[in-house]
Amino acid sequence: YAALAVSWNFVGGFTGYISLGHAAYSGLGGYATALFITKAELNPWLALVVGALVVGLLAVPIGIASLRVRGASFVIVSIALVLILLLVAQSWASLTGGAQGLRVPRPFGEDVLRPEQHERFFYLHVAFVVVALLLWWTIDRSRFGMGLKAIREDEDKAQALGVPTGAYKLTVFVISAFMTAMAGGLYALWFGYLDPIFQFSILIGSYMVLMSLLGGIRSLFGPVLGAVIVGYSLEFFKVHY
Repeated sequence: YAALAVSWNFVGGFTGYISLGHAAYSGLGGYATALFITKAELNPWLALVVGALVVGLLAVPIGIASLRVRGASFVIVSIALVLILLLVAQSWASLTGGAQGLRVPRPFGEDVLRPEQHERFFYLHVAFVVVALLLWWTIDRSRFGMGLKAIREDEDKAQALGVPTGAYKLTVFVISAFMTAMAGGLYALWFGYLDPIFQFSILIGSYMVLMSLLGGIRSLFGPVLGAVIVGYSLEFFKVHY
């Protein structure tokens, strides 16, 4: 959850564009990783990176089209994208496994038991979150970050002052899609099974937004704090109610 929330916060925190459909990129990252392993027989860790790069490239035309609109229109476009991908994943059974889902081979082999695999992936996710936070911190203190925050405060005024708003928005949108795809790919390797209804769920995208807003989208550790609160709350209510 922290990995997803921090990844979402690149576009939401810097530009103020609220995407409820970011599950599209985590889902694509998961399926891309799984398919590169099962179809292309790539090493799992190479498949993770290549899959995220492919999603980043796909995010370029998606960003060019969707970032032309703002506010509620952008939210609707982001939701439409994740719903379209859900239908594709369910219908293209020969590639994605359809409603039956898709199994992902274990990256550490069958000799590693589930508890040990969970522990390893916990540390892998922690490492990913640390890298994502460092990247967010670096952008936040750069000229690029200042331009993005100017877009968040008043996009028209920023453009009038010479900020290349279109290029800046597209760049951070692609970065966010790439990082979200990496998080989705890590999930696929960890969990070992992909269900299209879960992978391309608007609820997952809503969680990313809720976690970031709850912790504070303008702060470095806000999405992590929100992920801890929401994540533990979800598990608590699953167990007790």
